[in-house]
Amino acid sequence: MELYDRDLAGLRFRRLCGGNQQEEGMESCVELAPIPGEADAFALRDSKNPDAGTLRFTGAELHAASLTTL
Repeated sequence: MELYDRDLAGLRFRRLCGGNQQEEGMESCVELAPIPGEADAFALRDSKNPDAGTLRFTGAELHAASLTTL
């Protein structure tokens, strides 16, 4: 499965925030969305800079990094 070949236009991301406070007093957050057409595959992006692009992972990879999926 080549996750970076998938079109993510119109994808709805869910924000996941942790307790890590940055210097600006803002929480560290990422946004996660399932990739359409792929079983157990997800796109991850920075909530403060969503136009910076996405990283893409399988559910097993996210689980190995101790991140929960949707």
